[in-house]
Amino acid sequence: MRAGDLLRKLDQRLLPRLAATVTRLGHGPSRTPLLGWVAMLSCATVLATAVLATGGPPVPDRTVGEVTRVGVVEGDSIPRYEAAAAADLAALAGRPLGDGTYALVSLNEYLTPARLAAVVGDVGVAVVFGRVPLPERQTEIVRIPAQRVPEDVTAGMVKLAERKEREAADYRARATALGGGGPPERELRELYLSGAQVAAAEAAAYRSECACLYALVVRAEPTKLRGVAARSGVRVVDPAPEVRRLERTVFTPPLPEQRDVVRPPVDRTATPAPTVSPTAAATAGPPTPAPTVADRSPVPEVTDSSPSPAPPSPALSTSTWTPSTSADMVEDDDPEPTP
Repeated sequence: MRAGDLLRKLDQRLLPRLAATVTRLGHGPSRTPLLGWVAMLSCATVLATAVLATGGPPVPDRTVGEVTRVGVVEGDSIPRYEAAAAADLAALAGRPLGDGTYALVSLNEYLTPARLAAVVGDVGVAVVFGRVPLPERQTEIVRIPAQRVPEDVTAGMVKLAERKEREAADYRARATALGGGGPPERELRELYLSGAQVAAAEAAAYRSECACLYALVVRAEPTKLRGVAARSGVRVVDPAPEVRRLERTVFTPPLPEQRDVVRPPVDRTATPAPTVSPTAAATAGPPTPAPTVADRSPVPEVTDSSPSPAPPSPALSTSTWTPSTSADMVEDDDPEPTP
């Protein structure tokens, strides 16, 4: 019985008797003390009944502030990670998992949204990871919430292209604002122009629905996950039965080109940010360097974007190239998945 129904029944049964008792006591010589005791007893009874009906006081969320990590970190052995994930997947056989478990699926190569759909099949998807694999350039890793593949992925790529176009325009504007100047200003201008070139290339790639997708988060029963692991193009399926809330989880899949040890991609523009004179800094504003190994510190975001009956419009969040152990950002209030 719900708390509201129980309290209504208490009102119907107790209030008339309580009113009659109060009326009788109100005419007696000791009405003031008795009225106080009766009121206190009535309040205590109602509160105790409500607590019992609702199952006791609310239990605090013990997961607040805790972040679960699934995947690899810099310096990890890729073969060792793949063997451990395969062993974990095999160990799930026979375990009662209810509505399934989350798993991080890494791919052997970068795929287009259409080719990714063949890998997904009938498995519920939460997030897709992507990166434009430009030769010898470090590009941004992106997370695309996707309940429907390829529809949500292609829509997410459009939003990414629009953001990258704005980013390229901003880099070019900052480079133009620097004008001439000495060597520090020229070096910073070249850095801005390099950033604009990378951002424009990323925008064009996403506009063309590029082969940029290399991992995804799914939720399914162990039997289905083993089927996914056997599909063509799938590198490894890393099950994560410990994950309860995606918004409290950081997924860090290996890149397809990482075969032995997790390390940053080669970037031929990986140079430290130059020192800027006060005059140039005042003209150009706070510097926003191009994406380099030295300048783009890892700040991954977690977004719970699991499958739901009514998929929301795709939103995008980003991280740098590599798994990180610092400065994780958490967002709440996203739908729970449907296997």
